[in-house]
Amino acid sequence: MIDVTDASFEQDVLERSKQVPVVVDLWAPWCGPCRTLGPIIEKVVAATDGRVDLVKVNVDENPRVAATFQVQSIPAVYAIHEGKVVDGFIGALPEKAVAEFVARLAPGETEVDRLVAAGDEASLRKALEEDPDHEGAVVALADLLADRGDTEEALQLLARIPETADTRRVAAKARLGDEAEAVNTNGDVEHRLDDLLERVKDDEDARQEFVDLLEVLGPEDPRTNHYRKALTAKLY
Repeated sequence: MIDVTDASFEQDVLERSKQVPVVVDLWAPWCGPCRTLGPIIEKVVAATDGRVDLVKVNVDENPRVAATFQVQSIPAVYAIHEGKVVDGFIGALPEKAVAEFVARLAPGETEVDRLVAAGDEASLRKALEEDPDHEGAVVALADLLADRGDTEEALQLLARIPETADTRRVAAKARLGDEAEAVNTNGDVEHRLDDLLERVKDDEDARQEFVDLLEVLGPEDPRTNHYRKALTAKLY
C-alpha cells in the first residue's frame, strides 16, 4: 500500500494498472467512515499476495485526483485495470463485501504463479516456457543469473519486459558483477562514486557504472539522493 499524490498518480496508478489491478481508496483524515474502511481494505488487498495493489489518496491534499474521479463523498473506492475504471463503491462496506469486490479483481493463481513462487532456477525456467514475458519469473531468474555472474543472459531476459525499478536494480547488479556484493558492505563505495563522478560527463562507461552503483544502493540509502544530485550537476 502506498500513498499517491497528484504528481505520482499517473505512474503509480495508471501505469501500474497495466501490470495488476489497482484499488484506489479516496479518503481524508476527518472522515470517520474512511478510518473504518481503511484497515479492512488494507487487510483484504494484502491477502491477494500482490495480485492486486492498493493505493490511498488524501483528497484534501490532492484535488486533481479527486476531480478526476468526480468525488462527491468519501470514502470512495475505485478499481483501475489497464488504465480504466472497472469497478467501485462509495461508503464503508463490511469486510465480506470488500472481499467480494477485491475477489472480482484478483486473477486466480496459475501454474506459472506456483512455479515462480517456488523460486528455484528449474521452476523459473519452466514458468518462462509457459509465459515468456511473466514479469515475476523474468526478474527472479535474472536475479539468480546475476548472482552467479551470467551477465549476458540476465540482461537478455530483462530486455523482454518493460523497465521497472526491479529490472533496473537487477540489470545494475548483473553489470556490476562482484562489485555489486560489496556495495552495501564496503565503505569504499563512496570513494568509487567520487572517482567515477569526475569522469561521468565524457566517459559513458563511467556514467553507466555510477548509475548502476546507485541502483544497487537503492532509493532508501541517503547516499543515492546525494549522488544523483551530484550527477545532475556534473552533466547539466
